[in-house]
Amino acid sequence: MRSYVIKRLLQIVPILLVITFLSFAMMRLAGSDAVLQKMENTGMALSQEVMERVRMELGLDKPFLTQYAVWLGRLFHGDMGTSYISGKKVLPVFLSKLPATLLLTAVSIMLTVVVSIPLGVLAAVRQNRFTDYLIRLCSFLGNSMPNFFVALLLMYFFAIRLRLFPVIASGVGLQSVALPAVTLAVAMSAKYLRQVRAAVLEELSKSYVAGAQARGVGFSVILTKSVLRASLVTILTLLALSIGSLLGGTAIVESIFLWDGVGRLAVDAIHMRDYPMIQAYVMWMAVIYVCVNLITDLSYHFLDPRIRLEGGREP
Repeated sequence: MRSYVIKRLLQIVPILLVITFLSFAMMRLAGSDAVLQKMENTGMALSQEVMERVRMELGLDKPFLTQYAVWLGRLFHGDMGTSYISGKKVLPVFLSKLPATLLLTAVSIMLTVVVSIPLGVLAAVRQNRFTDYLIRLCSFLGNSMPNFFVALLLMYFFAIRLRLFPVIASGVGLQSVALPAVTLAVAMSAKYLRQVRAAVLEELSKSYVAGAQARGVGFSVILTKSVLRASLVTILTLLALSIGSLLGGTAIVESIFLWDGVGRLAVDAIHMRDYPMIQAYVMWMAVIYVCVNLITDLSYHFLDPRIRLEGGREP
């Protein structure tokens, strides 16, 4: 197990280096001058000499590889550069947005688990009955509605009509996060409960379930101790993908509710051509997905003995 973990950690290093190079290259090849963009955003009229001096201060006059080497060296020391627009250090600004994103992710995942797993299991147990048809119909409706439409519906009924929640998020709190989290959970639950249903049905059709029932083991015991445990690998994979995307921020939902997270920060940075902030967001996404995939792979070894004992030995 230790050698497997070390091997996976060593694989992360070249992946992150390639991502840093590609993201830096894409920012520089975007075809937009950061100094000109800043001038347009602020409405200032700068002479050509001043613009050249600003480019020199930002290091934009140096060759591409030199710029990348300087940026990477600063990154290793925890310096992600300075925002072209605000003039503030990127890392403190980016870290200030993380609490909102972490709260939104945690609440959305919790709601998704509470809704999708019980309903998915119930639909599998009541296969081809009224309950199963009703759950699948609700899943189809939830999966068909885009996030912005769900967000507007929730905002209209619960914020404007009933006045139970604020229309615009005011700070990082449970009352403000409720509507954005429910918006994200609706689509995820609708999609994942069908996956949970399929995974449970696949396990229920296997011979060990019939064997256990023949020995007199209760169905509830088989379901909770065998079927659900065997289905955890599928469920864990789905949750890992959701956590990665949510930690990256959901720009549409955050923009509608004015939720001050990293997704909204990334959209503003892209609009303003704030390259250091965009690169910080790309690095954050890369680290999140690499770490989530690593944790998911390690979890498989504890949840599924077939993976742990593959090849007759532990990895």
